[in-house]
Amino acid sequence: MLKIDGITRRFGDVTALDGVSLEIGQGEFFALLGPSGCGKTTLLRILAGFETPDSGTVTLDGDDLLATPPNRRPISLMFQSYALFPHMTVARNVAYGLEQEKLPRQEIKQRVGEVLETVGLSALGDRKPAQLSGGQRQRVALARSIVKRPRLLLLDEPLSALDKKVRADMQLELKRLQHEVGITFVVVTHDQEEAMSLADRIAVFDTGQVRQVDEPVALYERPRTRFVADFVGANNLFEGTAGGADALLTPDFGSLPGTPLEGLEDGVKALLGVRPEKIRLGDTAASDGLDGSVLDVSFYGGVSHLSIDVPGHVKPVLVAVQGASTVQPGAQVKLQWEAGDAVILPVAQ
Repeated sequence: MLKIDGITRRFGDVTALDGVSLEIGQGEFFALLGPSGCGKTTLLRILAGFETPDSGTVTLDGDDLLATPPNRRPISLMFQSYALFPHMTVARNVAYGLEQEKLPRQEIKQRVGEVLETVGLSALGDRKPAQLSGGQRQRVALARSIVKRPRLLLLDEPLSALDKKVRADMQLELKRLQHEVGITFVVVTHDQEEAMSLADRIAVFDTGQVRQVDEPVALYERPRTRFVADFVGANNLFEGTAGGADALLTPDFGSLPGTPLEGLEDGVKALLGVRPEKIRLGDTAASDGLDGSVLDVSFYGGVSHLSIDVPGHVKPVLVAVQGASTVQPGAQVKLQWEAGDAVILPVAQ
């Protein structure tokens, strides 16, 4: 539905977007993920019409989107700050866009009623924004965005103003709403967990470029670049050279088990990434595995995180185990994992 081709945007000497190309399908929940300053919000503003790219094209259903004025684009943008009118009721806030289109009063009333019911705010239509919680204000902003029935809804860090529990509830709510209303959602976020829980596909941005586009599970389990492996979730990274079908050869630890990305040649500099939950604590007498000593144990409810000092490795190795760990700081441990649970990728990318 939406095709972004070779979009570049510069601000003086700074290149915010460098030849970005993406394709987003009808009804897809698509996330733009990356650290602050990587260009994701600039791309969102280009789609909304608030920025003009230096080069490249954007088409919506085959039509040139860049040639269409912002107010004529079938797009809604939900701001990070929500930008609700404080002097208007919830219902008036939601109706505002329809009133500007001069739709019949009865149609406005019907559509506002339907969308308030969809977001669970039917009983709060007469309240002002100041009388609502953060989560309720977020729903009002969402209702105002979808009541105009846009082809594309852009969300800029939509949950950043909410506390952790409300944020988790609203993640589920956003996903439910997106399926219910059938609108294509494009969300900008720097929160990996948020992107992974919401999106059908994720584009990872770094310094104005797209490093990888994939479904959440594939992105997590098979990162294709060093940046993605390090940025998306916790990861333990080891450097060496690709050494055959299922190993990374390292000067300090010998052969480490892993599965290389397709096309990775033997003998090239490579990186092995293994997730904390894929590492198990084995028998210290075993011949294979890495020897280490426990630096710290942190309990997070259902999971314990162990920080392990492995001589020769720059950073402590992070291990995640289910439940409360019986291992104590200072204990000697053996770290093991299966080749299929670690990925070997080029170090140069």
